[in-house]
Amino acid sequence: MSEIITIAMPKGRIFNEAVELLRKADYRLPPEFDDSRKLIIDVEEEALRFILAKPMDVPTYVEHGVADIGIAGKDVMLEEERDVYELLDLKISHCYLAVAGLPNSKMSDIAPKVATKYPNVASSYFREKGEQVEIIKLNGSIELAPLIGLADRIVDIVSTGRTLKENGLVEYEQIINISSRLIANPVSYRMNDSRINELVKRLSNVVDLVDVKG
Repeated sequence: MSEIITIAMPKGRIFNEAVELLRKADYRLPPEFDDSRKLIIDVEEEALRFILAKPMDVPTYVEHGVADIGIAGKDVMLEEERDVYELLDLKISHCYLAVAGLPNSKMSDIAPKVATKYPNVASSYFREKGEQVEIIKLNGSIELAPLIGLADRIVDIVSTGRTLKENGLVEYEQIINISSRLIANPVSYRMNDSRINELVKRLSNVVDLVDVKG
């Protein structure tokens, strides 16, 4: 029997879209896989083990080798800067990082503040623009920051723009387009290159097919 390959996957939208891709690539995932509340799921017939994790933790699990491969958003990859291989753009869970704030508002001339859960990405973006800002790290409800006077701007993920609109905010600048990527631990990749490359090939065929149809 083949050695088990462990895949770290984030819960939520990325998980659902990734599972659909894996099934289209003819991986036999049981029906109850989608609704399981387990954090570790074994699929013995495919010699796969899945670890369900917080999105920000996926690259950490892969870097430290507790997962051989993982699926992570490009936003997480940019923020975490982990030592992993990026194998494939899965072209799922499309969104983008943007700068937003209250309409018709200017950045403060004195110590402008930017709230975000992506401090590294935000710092790099404003530094490249030659703008010195104070970054305020938040873990959720980023849209609150301008509304309560905590920050002049926010840097956050935008999918449809609905959340910004509902909170009276507008988008000022788009930073980078985001999609989910297949990543690998460098050592695991060297030791299991044939199986991992097979998975990459099967997923590539599905991704390319969907991309052509799209």
